[in-house]
Amino acid sequence: MKMRNHTPVTEFLLMGIPHTQGLEHALFVFFLTFYLLTLVGNLLILLAILTSSNLHTPMYFFLGNLSVFDIFFPSVSSPKMMLYLLGQSRTISYQGCACQLFFYHFLGCTECFLYTVMAYDRFAAICHPLRYTVIMSPRVCAILTLSTWVGSSVHASVLAFLVFKLPYCGPTEVGNFFCDIPVVLPLACADTSLAHRVSVTNVGVVALLCFLLVLASYTRIVISILRISSSEGRHRAFSTCSAHLTSVLLFYGPVVLIYLRPASSTWLESVVPLLNNIVTPSLNPLIYSLRNKDVKFALRKALIQGVHTCGM
Repeated sequence: MKMRNHTPVTEFLLMGIPHTQGLEHALFVFFLTFYLLTLVGNLLILLAILTSSNLHTPMYFFLGNLSVFDIFFPSVSSPKMMLYLLGQSRTISYQGCACQLFFYHFLGCTECFLYTVMAYDRFAAICHPLRYTVIMSPRVCAILTLSTWVGSSVHASVLAFLVFKLPYCGPTEVGNFFCDIPVVLPLACADTSLAHRVSVTNVGVVALLCFLLVLASYTRIVISILRISSSEGRHRAFSTCSAHLTSVLLFYGPVVLIYLRPASSTWLESVVPLLNNIVTPSLNPLIYSLRNKDVKFALRKALIQGVHTCGM
């Protein structure tokens, strides 16, 4: 594509979800409900982990990190989207669009790395129970967590730089409810082939590598569980992994559909991100608490203490 000599754009127009005209108020209620569920659910998980000494273990340390990122992840796009559903301006500044894209990929990549680390944690706990406290020492947990943040920052910085170093001179209509690579990159008035190849490769390599590591961990976990003689022991081991495995599947499904599909689809680009941005973060607290007696007990205890404190 040849460079066009036009005035650089200073803002973009978020077009929202296609074919939803007239449904703004219904969508607002829908998104607000899931957003509040996400905030309340993940804050309750954090409350349970912070107030219960029984949950001060590597598994719940990483779950606490996941809850923090599940709070911030939908916050990248949901507030702006709900404002324009109420009739506010659909415009977003050039800098605001760049920030949305950066933090969306930073938080998304961090969650991807966290799921991988959590799979390794389950592998160490089930396959090497006697050495677990040594393998997952506080120092190792801190290093793994810091590495996820640093790696995600580099990943998101590369993508944001490649996308926004290109000139944008019109059109300005972003065909989605937030700024992301598949909908922003086509608006550039220069050759986007390099940015497209690098972004698809970058996202694809990170997602594929993390998925393979998760798969390798769970392959070893399943082999170890099948060697357990008692059915009760096998059931207990499987139950500790089922929540994490469910979250992994919910996370990777939208990623594959959005970035690794062979052909472009307006419906996929607009609707599928809703699963990743809004629905999945609201489901994680339910997934990790409904079948986890320790979390439910700690949460019940924390809430009872809070009620007694307020009543004094």
